[in-house]
Amino acid sequence: MKYAHFLPENGTIGFVAPSFGCNIEPYRSGFDHAVQIWKNKGYYIDCGPNVYEGSGIGISNTPEKCAKEFCQWYLSQKNDILISCGGGELMCEILDFVDFEALSQAEPKWFMGFSDNTNLTFLLATLCDTASIYGPCAAAFGMEPWHEALGDALNILTGKSHSVHGYDKWEKESLKTEDNPLAPYNVSEPRVLHRFPDKDCRMQGRLLGGCLDSLITLNGTCFDKVKEFNEKYKEDGVLWFLEACDLNVMSIRRALWQLRHSGWFDCAKGFLIGRPLCHGEEMMGMNQYNAVTGALEDLGVPIIMDVDLGHIPPMMPMVCGSIATVETRGNDIKIDFEYR
Repeated sequence: MKYAHFLPENGTIGFVAPSFGCNIEPYRSGFDHAVQIWKNKGYYIDCGPNVYEGSGIGISNTPEKCAKEFCQWYLSQKNDILISCGGGELMCEILDFVDFEALSQAEPKWFMGFSDNTNLTFLLATLCDTASIYGPCAAAFGMEPWHEALGDALNILTGKSHSVHGYDKWEKESLKTEDNPLAPYNVSEPRVLHRFPDKDCRMQGRLLGGCLDSLITLNGTCFDKVKEFNEKYKEDGVLWFLEACDLNVMSIRRALWQLRHSGWFDCAKGFLIGRPLCHGEEMMGMNQYNAVTGALEDLGVPIIMDVDLGHIPPMMPMVCGSIATVETRGNDIKIDFEYR
């Protein structure tokens, strides 16, 4: 696994929009303010041509132009790291135009984003053997004041920290609107981890995962090289981190069944499951918990649910491809990343 150089002091942050751009509120104001915050911290900015675009369908621009921007900015020596502008819906369509061979041969560079950006954070690890960061997109850094999770993401990017921990509370209802684009996370609900089995645990393995919505789309395509990844890192085993956006509880259960029967979890050492966007939903006896345990519990590895991860903030940044050591004690969780 290859790891990039960290963002240096007074370094340059590149922004790209392989999924949605920051063309509408509250994302435009959030992004503009984030840029100013980064500049105030001494960083330089290198924006791609699609940052403010909204001419695409489900993404910022055409699939060809989105792929071209990402590859050019990744290969460029004018920036030190890349952060995605936002999530979206159809980033999968850019993959036919991404030169993964060139990316795999290039000097590794940190790329951070989440949700639809799974299409790149996951494939950089599995196709290019290059670590990436599943973490906040650009506009989130425009909030005032920053939540601790954003500082954690910056510390991972700069190399000041190689670990993260859970946060005391999470956001049930956002206060961010078009008229209030810089609102901080409205954290109000205490974090309660659901652990199967229900006891403290320590697990270690190669960290891999992302948004289930995107992962099941990649499954079985020419971009699916999980079998090869499992074989290469079978001695490490895989710690899967997973969360869901548009999937309901039945869809989550079906998605996990599909990935398991495709062999993705053959080397699983454990699962970190984020709060799904359908949090609290029940459907014909199915909820967010038995949707997961019914599909995975008999694998005999720890399953930690309602982790600070994904679409219900705050989220811990996850270094996809790294060796992770996860420890839980009651409702506390700590993750250490090792870059080897």
